[in-house]
Amino acid sequence: MLGELDYPITYHTNKQIESEWFTMNKSILAKPTEQQLRWHDMELGMFCHFGMNTFCNQEWGIGNDSPEIFNPTELDARQWVRTAKRAGFKYFILTAKHHDGFCLWPTKTTDYSVKSSPWKNGQGDVVREVADACREEGIALGLYLSPWDRHEPCYADKEAYDDFYAEQLTELLTQYGPLIEVWFDGAGSEGREYDWPRIMGLVKQHQPDAMVFNMGQPTIRWVGNEDGVAPYPCWNTSSEARASMFTSDMLTWLPETSNWVPAECDVPIRTHHWFWHPNDEDSLRSLDNLLDIYYRSVGHGTVLLLNISPDDRGLFPDIDVERVIEFGDEISRRFDHPIAQTSGDGTELTLSLPYEFLVDHAIVMEQISQGERVHEYVLEAAQDGVWIELVHGTAIGHKKIDAFPAIRTQQLRLTVTKYVDLPLIRFFAVYCTEIDSR
Repeated sequence: MLGELDYPITYHTNKQIESEWFTMNKSILAKPTEQQLRWHDMELGMFCHFGMNTFCNQEWGIGNDSPEIFNPTELDARQWVRTAKRAGFKYFILTAKHHDGFCLWPTKTTDYSVKSSPWKNGQGDVVREVADACREEGIALGLYLSPWDRHEPCYADKEAYDDFYAEQLTELLTQYGPLIEVWFDGAGSEGREYDWPRIMGLVKQHQPDAMVFNMGQPTIRWVGNEDGVAPYPCWNTSSEARASMFTSDMLTWLPETSNWVPAECDVPIRTHHWFWHPNDEDSLRSLDNLLDIYYRSVGHGTVLLLNISPDDRGLFPDIDVERVIEFGDEISRRFDHPIAQTSGDGTELTLSLPYEFLVDHAIVMEQISQGERVHEYVLEAAQDGVWIELVHGTAIGHKKIDAFPAIRTQQLRLTVTKYVDLPLIRFFAVYCTEIDSR
């Protein structure tokens, strides 16, 4: 994975700091923007796939399903967003238009939208209801607008469709308040060239603080799978990412794209299904599976985007709500109350506990505002006067969660053995997930 880095790596392993070397290396370390830092700290986002497919028992429509079947008579966007908040999620992304081209807002660009449906007699706006719910609940809003459109006749005419898409995007960027993220899905667009300079110009003009997902001039990238897991190490610097699940081709980003492009891990809570399907409860992921995903996404320094789909009533199914809240509660139980914590600069950090505790987890975070500096570390625990190695890792980045066999100790030590600049440790804490840690 070191091949993702866009600058030459010169490792420093001597504890004696060489100031001239550090001064030189600081100039080539990629660093995140303030907007990226805020996004990193959110850690959990909720994806919401909803649209025509919800009423057709399908994942990908071809754009010929009648708007007459779109009628979520009990739609409650506040239930969706309150579920996200209750489970500890910080942002919410809605599929405003999926590949079938059906728009969940009354766009001026096409009649293939909610205004042609019986829902609220054609006067409804799902995007508005979600935006209002997010604002009321204090959850950040993101919107997904598929570049690929299987309904729109002008899609075959590149220039005409670029105009069409720019108008749709402008509506979403200007009518629903601040956006945390604009999600450009590469599926179906393999080999297609959109007017990315124009598209990015619109985002910068109307939503300059929004994260841009994976295409054009992205500020975050796709992790490369739909399993919700990041490889380890998963460095925050990259110059390319896969376009979609259906090709091994890599996207060509605009040349002004920053080197700091962290990964977002998307995954559905119902295995392989992004949209709701009837009689599909058996595909709901177990709590253990969701926790494994969390450890291998957030715990690998990335952000987890977990999809939950409203049913044809327009409500999250009770069983999905219960599972995601159970998930959020378990994360809180494990990690909201560290036994001890510290922070500091340098290659060695010692954490002393008030007395001997049983510990089985550690969380370490770098101060990534100054770049991702650590490239190898060792975590040890003192026992009977001997340091016992618990973990040997590489990347730390925004957050590294390490689980290890429970050990009783009163002192732990973090030693950075390879780094590209002076290590800055924002947070180092230990936990016990067993009931009795004493």
